[in-house]
Amino acid sequence: MAKFDDNFLTVLRNGMQDYASTLSGVSLQAEDAQNDVQKQQSQIQNFIASGVDAIIVNPVDTDATEAMSKLAADAKIPLVYVNRQPVNVDSLPEAQAFVASDERESGTLQTQEVCRLLKEAGKQEANIVIMMGELSNQAARQRTQDIDDVVATPECAFMKIVERQTANWDRQQGADLMTNWISSGTQFDAVVANNDEMAIGAIQALKASGADMKSVIVSGIDATQDALAAMEAGDLDVTVFQDAAGQGKGALDVALKLAKGETVERKNYVPFQLVTPANLAEFQTKN
Repeated sequence: MAKFDDNFLTVLRNGMQDYASTLSGVSLQAEDAQNDVQKQQSQIQNFIASGVDAIIVNPVDTDATEAMSKLAADAKIPLVYVNRQPVNVDSLPEAQAFVASDERESGTLQTQEVCRLLKEAGKQEANIVIMMGELSNQAARQRTQDIDDVVATPECAFMKIVERQTANWDRQQGADLMTNWISSGTQFDAVVANNDEMAIGAIQALKASGADMKSVIVSGIDATQDALAAMEAGDLDVTVFQDAAGQGKGALDVALKLAKGETVERKNYVPFQLVTPANLAEFQTKN
């Protein structure tokens, strides 16, 4: 795992471990790369040396996966990437696969709903700010591209992006970034964050500044429990459910099939779903 200390990845890891505990003859060992690419590569080498039957990787840096794929391929050990799309997804070696949700859906669903809400509020011109995840991560780049693509459509062209900066998926960095924008006098009608943690940080900073949360739309992605609680409180307006436990289960299923020599799809997608106050209850027990 890229990082144990991450709300979404914790749900993914727990889902994988819970599922493994129901399977006979399956032993799952999880390691924390602590967001360090070199550490993660060493962990893969250690797994290979210990003779595991398959490896599942949630990559720290999606641009650094070719070396990991080569290590596993040379050792003839199946490898499955989970949640974060590897840069070599279209050229994975034999016995390697990818399980996640299609990020082209996530930011698109999120931004289309922000667009709808702004229109509903009567906005004919609207400023939006973007909080991006780690730029070494394919999901952050794709989710940000999704926002740009929606803003470029005639229906949502009234939205203008006035700021975009990274807060590295992190709640505190999201709060700090929002505080900086408020301090510098940046005017905006909506916050579009690449994940819920940064959105929650933005909410904390907005509330600390005395902002009226009804006057600004805040959106995230993942539908974590903290995000759903913020939505229930009336602070978060939009999130997108990413089935963390479902991805974990799917990755383990694919890894077990590969370990048995079975053929699998190279790309395996779990759908995203839009979450708003209207359908909030449906998702409160899922992540």
